[in-house]
Amino acid sequence: MGKAVFVNDKDNVVTVVSDLKKGEDAVYKVGSEMRQIKVNEDIPYGHKAALTQIAKGSDIIKYGETIGRAKSNIESGQWVHTHNTDETYTPSK
Repeated sequence: MGKAVFVNDKDNVVTVVSDLKKGEDAVYKVGSEMRQIKVNEDIPYGHKAALTQIAKGSDIIKYGETIGRAKSNIESGQWVHTHNTDETYTPSK
């Protein structure tokens, strides 16, 4: 079990604050409630895990803001990083 950080109710990812191995739980707090999600692959410290399924082309939201788009379908518990996100995405203002 490892810790993760959840920041905003709009977020669909958490940031893990310890290296997590496939099958471990990422534990995070929403308000006063503790929640957890099982990661389905190794996720390094400081990287993101999907809280829900994120469809290809959908926004990836962290800190309540869109930080990119999924370039493939991302499953709940999957590592979210440059291999499955659109690195060229720039949100419009």
